[in-house]
Amino acid sequence: MPLFRRLALVAALAFTAQGVFAADIEALRLGDMKKLAVTAPPTAMPEVVLLDEKGAKRRLDEWRGKVLVVNFWATWCASCRTEMPSLDRLQGAMGSDAFEVLTVATGRNSMPAIEKFFAEAGVTHLQILRDERQTMSRELGILGLPVTLILNREGQEVARMIGDAAWDGAEARALLAALVAEGTPGPTN
Repeated sequence: MPLFRRLALVAALAFTAQGVFAADIEALRLGDMKKLAVTAPPTAMPEVVLLDEKGAKRRLDEWRGKVLVVNFWATWCASCRTEMPSLDRLQGAMGSDAFEVLTVATGRNSMPAIEKFFAEAGVTHLQILRDERQTMSRELGILGLPVTLILNREGQEVARMIGDAAWDGAEARALLAALVAEGTPGPTN
């Protein structure tokens, strides 16, 4: 199916009166988003403290009310180096009061190494969060990197991708725009 027709289908699905449920997310899984696994029913995130670039304690519930793309990565991860610029462009294009991309450096990633990684990758729109002791990644069952979670406005995981993706691609942006527009209510029975 040509890209134009796929995007038209995505747009039509995005604005249905039913809202975006697990089945709708499935229908929006095109291109790199085919690797996205829907989490049904949505699951709560662990209440874990992360550190920002200044060492201040942060919790994911600070971003409640926004649809979040939460990417777990590390400075030594080659796939992360490939993926990070697309996450930065996604934040630059879609970042708003309703949507944000968060990156979580998991494990031993020094601030100088993170800053060097961001500079080399040309990252300018993303915050730095760290899970130094891998507490959050362990609780979420993240065994390899990169892993990206999509959280609804209530702070629940609604989808997960293992491996890298072009997050600034048309398919990813259409899927995320649909989730932002509808507020990602849970699946219906």
